[in-house]
Amino acid sequence: MTETLHIIGGGMAGSEAAWQAASMGVPVVIHEMRPETGTFAHRTAHLAEMVCSNSFRSDDDEQNAVGLLHWEMREAGGLVMAMADRHRLPAGGALAVDRDAFARDVTATLAAHPNVTLATGEITELPPVGRWIVATGPLTSSALGQSIARITGADALAFFDAIAPIVHADSVDMSVAWRQSRYDKGETEEERQAYLNCPMDRERYEAFIDALVAADKTEFHEGETAGYFDGCLPIEVMAERGRETLRHGPMKPVGLTNPHKPEKKPWAVVQLRRDNALGTLYNMVGFQTKMKYGAQTDVFRLIPGLENARFARLGGIHRNTFLNAPTLLDAELRLRARPHIRFAGQITGVEGYVESAAMGLFAGKLAAAEILGRRLPPAPPDSAVGALVHHITGGAEAKSFQPMNVNFGLFRPLDGVKGGRRGRRDRYKAYTDRAKAAWTAWLTQTALDAA
Repeated sequence: MTETLHIIGGGMAGSEAAWQAASMGVPVVIHEMRPETGTFAHRTAHLAEMVCSNSFRSDDDEQNAVGLLHWEMREAGGLVMAMADRHRLPAGGALAVDRDAFARDVTATLAAHPNVTLATGEITELPPVGRWIVATGPLTSSALGQSIARITGADALAFFDAIAPIVHADSVDMSVAWRQSRYDKGETEEERQAYLNCPMDRERYEAFIDALVAADKTEFHEGETAGYFDGCLPIEVMAERGRETLRHGPMKPVGLTNPHKPEKKPWAVVQLRRDNALGTLYNMVGFQTKMKYGAQTDVFRLIPGLENARFARLGGIHRNTFLNAPTLLDAELRLRARPHIRFAGQITGVEGYVESAAMGLFAGKLAAAEILGRRLPPAPPDSAVGALVHHITGGAEAKSFQPMNVNFGLFRPLDGVKGGRRGRRDRYKAYTDRAKAAWTAWLTQTALDAA
C-alpha cells in the first residue's frame, strides 16, 4: 500500500502540492485548520483563498519572470494555473481572477480527486514521523510556529503584510473616472479597458499625501518590529519615504489618457482592477494600508471619483512569518533537522501567489517521487522554478534573507557576463528561451524516470 503524504495548509502551495502528488498516484491528506481556526485575513473555508490582491501579475512569458513561471507551471500540469485561466478576468497584460470562483473551483477539484482527502483542524506540532509538507503560509498558527522554532533552534523571521481595500463598482463616479489599461495593453477591447482610473491634479495629490501621513494608523504590539515585504508596502509607508514616491509607484500617471480632459495630463492616477467576474467589485491597485478603518474611508474618499465610494472590504495589516530557508532547508525543500518534512510556499521565503504555488508544485512532485521509490533530478537552475529554489536554499545571504519575488536577477548570467551585451528585450527573451528549454527537458526526464 502506497504511503500517504500529509500536507499542512490548503493555500496556494498546499493545494498545488496535493494536486501534483495525487496526480502521480500518491494518496494525500490536506490538513486545513479553517474553518475551525480562522485567521485575520481569510473570509472563507475554501482552499487557495486569495487574501490580498486578485492578480497573479504579468502573464508575459517572454519578457517577465513571473509570466515565465506561469508558463512552467502550466507545462507541469499545475492546478493553480489551470483554475486561474478558467476564472480569468480582463486585466490588460496581467492574469487577474475572480477570487471567489477560483477558490471554490480549486476546492471542488481537489475534493473530487480520488487520491485526496480534506481534513479540517489545526496541527500544532511538527509530526515526528511520516511524510509531510508544511505549507501553512505566512499566517502559520502560533502553536505550529513555536514548534518549528523549537525544532530548528532558530526563531522564524517576522514581517508585516498589508492588504488593499475593495470598492463597489457602482459607487465610483464615472463622470470623473474612466476605463483604460495602462498603455492600452490587452488583445481585446475588454482587456484594454480592464482598469478604472481616478485622476488627481497636483493640488489634490498634495492634499492626499498630507492626509495619508496624518491618518491614524494601526500600532504594533510591544516587542514587535515592523518589517514589510518590499512588494507589499503600505501606501502610508511609501508616502513617508518621500512625497513623490507614490506618484512614481502605484499612482504613476504614465500610459493613461483621461477622456474627460484629454488635453490635461493627470499629476497622479489611482487605478482599480476588477475583482470579480460580475465586475461589481474593484481592488485598489497597490493600496495596501495600515490605516485604521475610519481613517481609510475619510482618506480614500479624497480621491476624485471615490467621494461616495462604498467599500466591500477595507484594508488591513497582519503579522506574518517565514523561515530563514538558506540555513534550514536543503535543495529538496526538506527541513535539515527532520528530512521527512518538506516546506513549501510563502513560509519558505518566496513572495507572491505564483511563487508560493510553484514551490508547492516542486515539493509535491519531490515528495510523491520519494514515496514511490524514485528521486527526481534537481530543479534546473536556468528555469524560473529552479532559480527560486536555488535562491531560498542557499543562493541568498542568510543574514539578510527576506521574501523574494521571482525576477531575472535570480537567474544565471547570460554569455558569461551579468546581463550579457544585449538590449533588455533581447536579454529577457534569451532568459525565457533558455528557461523553457531547461524546464521542458526536466519534465521530459521526470516522465521517462516514471515510466
